[in-house]
Amino acid sequence: MTPGPKPARYDGLADWYDEHNAAAADDNRDPLLELLGPGGGLCLDLGCGTGQNLQTLRTTGRTVIGLEYSADQLRLARPRTARGEALVQADAATLPFADAVFSTVAALWLSTDVDDFAAVLREAARVLCPSGVLAYYGVHPCFNGPHTEGRVDGGRVVHPTYRAVGWHPPAPWWGEGGIRHRLGMRHLPLADLLNSFTAAGLTITRTVEPRTDPVPWVLALRAEKR
Repeated sequence: MTPGPKPARYDGLADWYDEHNAAAADDNRDPLLELLGPGGGLCLDLGCGTGQNLQTLRTTGRTVIGLEYSADQLRLARPRTARGEALVQADAATLPFADAVFSTVAALWLSTDVDDFAAVLREAARVLCPSGVLAYYGVHPCFNGPHTEGRVDGGRVVHPTYRAVGWHPPAPWWGEGGIRHRLGMRHLPLADLLNSFTAAGLTITRTVEPRTDPVPWVLALRAEKR
């Protein structure tokens, strides 16, 4: 018997997530615009969620196509699309697009949710045009993950589970009621994350630790298809 499609983790949580994440999406807007810069052509918002970044990506001059696995998330993303844009429900590791059709791919806050980030990057590189840009914006693997415990002074305690690749259930030091406490989290150490870009044929051209936190929460990478 062929197994059915895997369940979408965010189904049933979309309304809560959209409200919970709204302030963070606003905070990340300016750093994301700076990372991307102006552009044109089609931009794939890979794992677009409820569409909170569609307007930011659109502001750069690109035409955005949002892809998301959760139908519940897409329900909220739909009113945020503009004329000429589209939303697609699909798995990021098996993209339903031909080769070399996007000038830009945005992978925003994605690495902690997908089963195989390296496979997702390979697919992203496949659908990118030659010299196309991939923008990664997400958790800082060293200082933001299932292995890290926040301190009241803004510092961070790093637990020995840093090298434990894969899915992590909630830990005692995770924030009560947050996204990760509800859903769990996948972890990819820094070396594995960077090597995934190289293996996909992508060259990292810029690395940024955005915002002004004493210990960075976010890592942003701009890469090009060789």
